[in-house]
Amino acid sequence: MGNLLSSLPKTIHASLALAIILFLGLFFGNGGFEFDRIFWSWLARFIHVLVAIMWIGLLWYFNFVQIPNMPKIPDEQKPAIGKVIAPAALFYFRWAALLTVISGLILATLNGYAHEAMTLGIGFGGGKNTAIGIGMWLGLYMAFNVWFIIWPNQKRALGMVQCEPDVKAKSARTAMLFSRTNTLLSLPMLLSMVAAQNLY
Repeated sequence: MGNLLSSLPKTIHASLALAIILFLGLFFGNGGFEFDRIFWSWLARFIHVLVAIMWIGLLWYFNFVQIPNMPKIPDEQKPAIGKVIAPAALFYFRWAALLTVISGLILATLNGYAHEAMTLGIGFGGGKNTAIGIGMWLGLYMAFNVWFIIWPNQKRALGMVQCEPDVKAKSARTAMLFSRTNTLLSLPMLLSMVAAQNLY
């Protein structure tokens, strides 16, 4: 067991294998399943939740752990964060954001509410469509921030793109402020999406 858990790839593969075994047990124990719209909708939702956990988990890591604690780290140790940890975290952060959006749009299309949600339920009775639509628009805005504001500024702040020291400092502040903006919007976004599933 120690050998399995000492390797992240082995741990993830084992977790995936357990999930597949559980999936097969649940579905065959319930009389089997067909590869119909319900199945693909379930798969899209599973992927959507999975990558969203990665995205918002890393957003909260940056805002609850990394940013507040950077001033406490001695200067000679900061390059380890800026050159190793932050770039790796930002890789998963930005791709998880994109996959969250794509899987969410696929899910909305499969379940037939994409248009109604994107128009915030206007003309479609509001309620669930308005709630999920607010969540979707917040998610789209947050993903836009990740790819087109946070990531370009972080590349300058981390020295991945060469620039003047004053530009580097300004970029770090811009990235932090938009990361905080996404943190600010994360709870309303989550509330809207959960409300759409449970209050209507």
